[in-house]
Amino acid sequence: MQEPQKRVALIGIIVQDPASVERMNAILHEYREFIIGRMGLPYREKGISVISVAVDAPSTVISALSGKIGMLSGVSAKTVYSTN
Repeated sequence: MQEPQKRVALIGIIVQDPASVERMNAILHEYREFIIGRMGLPYREKGISVISVAVDAPSTVISALSGKIGMLSGVSAKTVYSTN
């Protein structure tokens, strides 16, 4: 059986509800084998956090990760995919 083709993607996350951070980190931990790196920037003036997560995974895994994060209260996530 052929392994699904992996893609590189960047998931941009905005956290407006600090109560969701613990659950978001738990989700990211579940997908740690696919994460290339992540960077978080607290924007204290606005009371939000801006996080970018670079991943290398099958499209279905990337969609599942982004979807789970985006369903958290006060959290939005958008994904940008590489062309290959």
